[in-house]
Amino acid sequence: MSPPAATMASRRGVGARRRAAARRRAALLTVAVLLAVAVAVLTPLFRRAVNQFGLPLAYADVIRQQAADKHVDPALVAAVIYAETKFDSRTSSAGALGLMQIMPQTAQFLAHRSGATSFQLSDLATAQVNIAYGTYYLRYLLDEYRGSRLLALAAYNGGEANVARWVASERAEGHPLTISEIPYPETRAYVVRVLQAQKDYRKAYGQQLGYG
Repeated sequence: MSPPAATMASRRGVGARRRAAARRRAALLTVAVLLAVAVAVLTPLFRRAVNQFGLPLAYADVIRQQAADKHVDPALVAAVIYAETKFDSRTSSAGALGLMQIMPQTAQFLAHRSGATSFQLSDLATAQVNIAYGTYYLRYLLDEYRGSRLLALAAYNGGEANVARWVASERAEGHPLTISEIPYPETRAYVVRVLQAQKDYRKAYGQQLGYG
């Protein structure tokens, strides 16, 4: 005996609903897979864009090479460039030149000390030369202050004569110079900014700067 027409229609309706549900599940699964792929592809790009906007990096190969040559942490070099110009090369109102804002008299001193024979101030407009001289200056200051980043950075911003005076004043009171005791607000803020940026560059650009 054939099943009643109503029963067959009911079965067809159930089958149709099941097929529709299966299609919805397949569509949802496809959307989920596409979203997962998009997140995997776009997240690194988004992070890179955020880094470039808030924490830019350029000339990574030059920084890496100069830092290795002068035995300076590449993240420290990048952090100084960030604090000085944010990788936008320019001449300051005080006459400091290029990416690392090197004063002309400092550049002449470094050229003489390093034995350069054909150096011209205009050379500091070239990123590679500017980074080479700035990294050399950082190495010189770190050596002068026995590896103290605080004193080296304070001198980079505020000058060696000022640092000598601040250190002597604090020593007379029986304690070393700390960041909070730097008298110049600009230099105090500069040291804090560079030390924080050094950590940020190491974390955000470890591979580009040669950490792994």
